Parts: sequence; structure tokens; C-alpha cells
Amino acid sequence: MFKLHLYIGVCCALFLHTAAASLGLSAVIMQSALLFSILKYVGAVYLTYLGVKALYGVMKKGEASCVETDIRGGEHTACFKQGFLTDFLNPKVAAFFLTFLPQFVAPGAHSFAPFLLMGAAYTAMTAIWFLFYISFIHYISDFMKRPKTKKWIEGITGAVMIGFGIKLALEKVQR
Repeated sequence: MFKLHLYIGVCCALFLHTAAASLGLSAVIMQSALLFSILKYVGAVYLTYLGVKALYGVMKKGEASCVETDIRGGEHTACFKQGFLTDFLNPKVAAFFLTFLPQFVAPGAHSFAPFLLMGAAYTAMTAIWFLFYISFIHYISDFMKRPKTKKWIEGITGAVMIGFGIKLALEKVQR
């Protein structure tokens, strides 16, 4: 059940992206090549770190390490941080909020409240989706807890995260 904290972290990051888009901060980041690049490279490094860590855990222990444990807060804190940072450091989430939400705001109208409402709705839908997802994972948990299954999932996830990190780092900014 500690994975719930991962999804809570994602939803908190989505709320911050909503607030940033509502206040216009996302637009500033998207227009500033330096700020966008910083966010992009920090996100790429973090994804690559998670991927390497996952692969290292599989190779060293022969089983999935699952999640880094924070000594002060345990797995819950580490899961929350991982979910939050993975979503918050993803510049594509900011781009999504800047391209998707404005089409539903009337031209010339103040956009703060509508952006905030739509972002909150998106975050709520994401939370509901995660609840369904968690329920499904709980249903198949016996299979998922097998060491061989965990090893395969962790290895594939690690490789995919490294790939996403490299892709994000090498992506050209299109304006």
C-alpha cells in the first residue's frame, strides 16, 4: 500500500503545475530557453538516476529493490518524493497545461480561476485513475510479488527510464 504515496506525490506535483499555469509561471518557463533547459536536464538526470538505480538493484541483488528508503521517513516519504519529482521535473507536463487548458478559456477572460478549476479537475481525474490502478495492482499482487516477476518489471522499468532520460536530454526545443 506504500505505493499510494507515489501517486499522492504525482497529484501534488500536478497541482503545482496547475498553479504555475494559472499564474503564468509555466508560460515564462516555456518561453525561457535557459529555464526550460534547466528543468529538462534536471528531469532527465533524475529519470536516468531512477533507471540506473533500478537496474543496479536487479543486477546486484538479483531482485527488485523497488524503492529507495528514506531513513527518516521510510518508504512512504521516498515514494512520495519519487512521484512528486518525476512529475514536477517533467517539462512536458508544463507544456501540456499550457497547450491543453487555454483552449477552454474564453478569449479576453481572466484565466486564473478557469485554469485552476480545470487543473484541479485533471488532478482529481488522475487521482481517481490511480485508485483504480492501485485496486487492479492489489488484485494481481500475488503474481506481482514473485521475485522473478519483480526482477523483470524492475529491469524493464529501469531500461525504459534510462531511455526516457536520454531522450529528454537529447530532445530539441521546438518553438
